[in-house]
Formats: sequence, C-alpha cells, structure tokens
Amino acid sequence: METQSTNNSGFKSRSASRTHMALLALCEGAIMVALAQVLSYLKLYEFPQGGSITIGMFPIFLYCARWGFGPGMLASVAYSLLQLFLDGAYAWGWQSMLGDYIIAFSVLGVAGLFYRKKGGFFLGTVAGCLARFLVHYLVGATIWASSMPESFFGMTMTSPWFYSALYNGSYMLIDMVLILFLGAILYNPMKKLMGPVK
Repeated sequence: METQSTNNSGFKSRSASRTHMALLALCEGAIMVALAQVLSYLKLYEFPQGGSITIGMFPIFLYCARWGFGPGMLASVAYSLLQLFLDGAYAWGWQSMLGDYIIAFSVLGVAGLFYRKKGGFFLGTVAGCLARFLVHYLVGATIWASSMPESFFGMTMTSPWFYSALYNGSYMLIDMVLILFLGAILYNPMKKLMGPVK
C-alpha cells in the first residue's frame, strides 16, 4: 500500500509539473507573439508593395529557441494571424493572404527544430528566415508576377523569378542580419533565456 501511495504521489507530481510547464509555455508564447507584433510596427524601411525592415521576428525566434518546434509553430501561426488581420493591407486575394501571411509567418516555427542544438537561436533564425523567404519568393514570382516593374534597383526586370528573389531577398536578408546581430549582443546577458527551458 505504501509503495502504491508513493507511486501515485510521484505520478501526480509529474502531472502537475507538465501542466505547469504547459501553462508557462502558453503564457510566454502569448507575450512573445504580442511583443513581435509591436516590434513589427517599428519599421526601419517599408517597401511599396509589402515587406519591411524590422526586428519583429526576434521574439518568435527567441521563443522557438526556448520551447522547441511544437510550441514554436503554434506561436508562429498566431503571429501569422495577427499579421494578416492587423497588417494585411498588401494582401491581393486569398492566395496572397494565405501565402504572404498565413504560410510565410507560420514557417518561422521551423526555428524550433534547432532548440536543443548549440547556437540553436542563431541556427533557428537562419532557418526561419530562409523558410519565410522561400514562401515570399514563390508567391512573388507567381501571384505578384503581373506587378513586376520595368526596373528595380537600377536593373531592368525581365523575369518575375529574378525580381521576386531581389525584392523579397533585399528585406529578408537585412531582417536576418539585424536579428542575428541583436541576438549576438544579448547572448551573454541573456544566455539562459536564449536556450531551452529546463
């Protein structure tokens, strides 16, 4: 009887611990998503047809580095919905809404795949930015092909695939560099916060 009581007590303790961690992940995720949305409004530059230079993705990548793929994907999906409903002025039909917002921001969650690896935050940031760029690239070269200008950055545009790579790559590359730079600055003072939750 005593052994059974001890086992039951241990089971309840583990169950309570899992519930506590799930609640902590949920609360932290809500805060990070809200912070990401606020930071996304602080734009260093905004392109005329959508896309901007901002550090809005930083909290999402930080959350992914702490909690991993599953929670990171949920936070990224929530962030994508906020981006669509609060900043979706550049959406052009349901295809653009789905591609440029829902999918493009949801794939940031792939950063969570690296959360137990050394330098997980930095690897995840590169992976997340690359995944988002690929989505924007495909959408830009297909759905937005008709809006391709005759010239961009002083170059004559003849291919929507090249234009999309140049247009979307220009702000995504800068975003990624800014976030990596910010992460490098904050890494020592925030080292415990930029790794997996234990």
